[in-house]
Amino acid sequence: MPKNLWSWICLIFISWALASCSDTIESVQPFTSNSSSRIPKVEKIAEVPPPKVNLQIKDLPIFKDEELAMGPHLQFFVDNQPYQAIYSTDEPIVLENLAPGTHTIRVFASRPWHESFKNEGAYAQTTFHIFTPTDDNNPDLKKPLLTYSRPQGTYGAEPIMLDFYLTNAPLHLVAKENPDDEITDWRIRVTVNGENFLIDTWQPVYLKGFNKGQNWVKLEFIDENGETVKNAFNSTVRVINYDPQNKDTLSRLVKEKISLEQARAIVEPNYQPEIIPEEKSNLTSETEEEVIVPPEIPSPSTTSETESTLTETQTETTTSETESTSTETQAETTTSETESTSTETQAEIKAEKVSPPEVPSDVEVVTPEEGIEMETPINEDKEGKY
Repeated sequence: MPKNLWSWICLIFISWALASCSDTIESVQPFTSNSSSRIPKVEKIAEVPPPKVNLQIKDLPIFKDEELAMGPHLQFFVDNQPYQAIYSTDEPIVLENLAPGTHTIRVFASRPWHESFKNEGAYAQTTFHIFTPTDDNNPDLKKPLLTYSRPQGTYGAEPIMLDFYLTNAPLHLVAKENPDDEITDWRIRVTVNGENFLIDTWQPVYLKGFNKGQNWVKLEFIDENGETVKNAFNSTVRVINYDPQNKDTLSRLVKEKISLEQARAIVEPNYQPEIIPEEKSNLTSETEEEVIVPPEIPSPSTTSETESTLTETQTETTTSETESTSTETQAETTTSETESTSTETQAEIKAEKVSPPEVPSDVEVVTPEEGIEMETPINEDKEGKY
């Protein structure tokens, strides 16, 4: 059959089919109020207000230092999206552009450098629905749940911290106690740019070797057989960016471009650093005022002139007082005594030569603190770690 003839036959068939459907569609009437099976009528969907979330926190002051733009905060997750850092709970959080269905909020306390507090009471979770429940974003509360925390965003220095939060994960000791029970042991499988390794402890890990530009990191909660434990959010991947030229506060801290004294501002609210240079300046001025300048030692020529003057003066005095003594003898005696006295005086000056004193031992030299203890208002529950 010629190709053109076949194309015309297909076109005629399609045209006939469309005409038949048109007649059928026109014969269908919309449901009326008298219909036995009514379709629900939804009005003004666009005017439904977005949900608002109010957070309350105790025993942890959260704030953001204005200069360093860091501080203790809350990590706020909607479903499995990257978290939002919350530095104040004064205003409610408005959840915009949520799709109809089920959604889950997770939140936990975090240190300024984005490491999560892992003690009991530092985590909260709630699930809600918009219009109707769905299977998505609906974790099983009886199963272990993994919350991916870091890395996230852009980094300018290595090492980069990897951190996560665990819920309902059994202790390794309990999981290994009875091999016949339903409690299985667990691991966290970490994959970075295709290379993976396992973590069996709940603590942050610091990584090096990232490529410049984009990198991807995947966390999976797996059982003792290496299979992913089925639950919402137990397998999460993030794309991060590594730019060594980035000069954010975290990168400067890692590179030690910010002093420990300045860094205290991100852990202590309203912290004012001590002005150490002024104290050093005061110490220097006090030391300079107490320096004693040694006396000048007479030169040999000056000593000779002094001896001659003393001899003549002593000779005249002795002659007037003792007339019976011969002038020549008295002059010789007086000259010898003057020379002896001058010699003793010269010896005493040499012996009493004073050198500049050392800085008094009672002066306290102030130096910058070698380390800073990061205060954590929430006490860690060591027994709660896995």
